[in-house]
Amino acid sequence: MIRLIVCIFVAFIIAPHALAQKKELSQARSYIKSGKNLDKAEKLLLGLLQADSVNRENPKIYALLYQTIRKQYDAGNEKLYLRQQYDTASLFNLTKRMFQLCEQLDSIDARPDKKGRVRPEYRKRHAEELNAIRLNLYLGGRYFLGKNNAGEAYPYFHTYLDCAQQPLFGDYDYGNDDDTLFVQAAYWATYTGWRENNPEHVLRYAGIALSDTTRAPFTLQYMAEAYHALRQDSLYAETLSYGFQHHMQHVYFYTRLMDRYNAHEQYEQGLELTEQALQQQPDNQLFLFGKSSLLLNMGRNDESLLTSQHLIQLNDSLAEAYFNAGTALLNQVLPLERNVRRNRKKIKELYQQARPYMEQYRQLAPDQKVKWAPALYKIYLNLNMGRQFEEIDRLMKE
Repeated sequence: MIRLIVCIFVAFIIAPHALAQKKELSQARSYIKSGKNLDKAEKLLLGLLQADSVNRENPKIYALLYQTIRKQYDAGNEKLYLRQQYDTASLFNLTKRMFQLCEQLDSIDARPDKKGRVRPEYRKRHAEELNAIRLNLYLGGRYFLGKNNAGEAYPYFHTYLDCAQQPLFGDYDYGNDDDTLFVQAAYWATYTGWRENNPEHVLRYAGIALSDTTRAPFTLQYMAEAYHALRQDSLYAETLSYGFQHHMQHVYFYTRLMDRYNAHEQYEQGLELTEQALQQQPDNQLFLFGKSSLLLNMGRNDESLLTSQHLIQLNDSLAEAYFNAGTALLNQVLPLERNVRRNRKKIKELYQQARPYMEQYRQLAPDQKVKWAPALYKIYLNLNMGRQFEEIDRLMKE
């Protein structure tokens, strides 16, 4: 008797709810059929999905919502075709929403029935319709990227690429070797992830993006920065090394590797890498400057001076080459100053040799006072150059 009362009570609760739901579905169908008030139909259906967890498992509601959005898309597409005023961004947004909605619907529609059978009702038709407009996802990503909105662009590239993983599109061979647009989309997804400072987005499709050989150095750069942001130091180092080995002309990898070696005082490893690079490009100014700096840090001042002099012969306007040359000479003074009386002549010669390098460095890099002022102060002091010394002394006190 109690069970009967409970059942009657539940029925009284459910019946009005079911009746209201049926009425809203009927109203939504009427809007869809007429092609008018599609925004109202969408609002009704979204309300049903948000109001009840049971509704969120009902494929029919999703199917109706897809029809609503599809009709809005077709109307907008027609306006653009007739060159009537219409917001292009809205069309791209509707495209993305249809894909996301149908993928969600398919995950429900493809669940096994009571007998374990999988018989999706909507998959084939929806896949065919969406495949025909899938290019708009790629174009939408490029559109928002052109508007300098990387955060808005990324979901379009992601949705375009993710189709290859969705059972909904199992009959389509997305991402095959002939699908060059797929690789391009992967690059742009990686790039937009980098632009929005999102390491996870950078790395999601970076492996595919590397197939775009013309942009591979940039993809590796974005990957390296993503690993660095995630504090995955070994992967950061591996990516830099790989990038340098395969794209030596891309200065990013060498400079970051040198920063890393210098920070860890791994000068021998840095020099070994630099010598390897110079074997292939003996007059590369970046590598020569790196070599002179490493030799300077290692205390091999004579070799650093020779390398800097060679670099100056190649490019007499490279400021840091003069600084390294002057510093290499000044460094040679230090051990001699333990016995100034015996080494006075040699010390003076070294200061005289260092002077033109540091003066030229000052001319080429006037804003680097913190580097050239102390060096010139010491040079002028030891060469008894009163007027020049007084000027530097005054500058250092300012």
